[in-house]
Amino acid sequence: MVPSLARKMTDKIVVLSTCGSEEEAGRLARLLVERRLAACASIVPRVRSIYRWNGAVESSEEWLLLIKSSRPLFGELRAAIEGAHSYQVPEVLALTVVDGAAPYLAWLDDNLQEGTAAG
Repeated sequence: MVPSLARKMTDKIVVLSTCGSEEEAGRLARLLVERRLAACASIVPRVRSIYRWNGAVESSEEWLLLIKSSRPLFGELRAAIEGAHSYQVPEVLALTVVDGAAPYLAWLDDNLQEGTAAG
């Protein structure tokens, strides 16, 4: 890794998860924020997903969650999504946040479960 990036790496992540309805997306987003597993969950309405399922190519209208959290909370966040999601195999993909605006990263820390800040 490039040394300058290593210094700036955060413990923050953005988790992607798709839902089959607006109601489900809102319910999951609220659950994660209320449990402080996410500081924010943005809902992107009506994305078109094309995927292979049970040997067939499918197409569905879905709602995409962009969930802002931290690496230490990922296991608990993943379990919460899997436990509350209607899909047999819900999408739960964590993307690393390499860097960000200091005030926003601090806001994330303030709104996630205590004890998860990188320091």
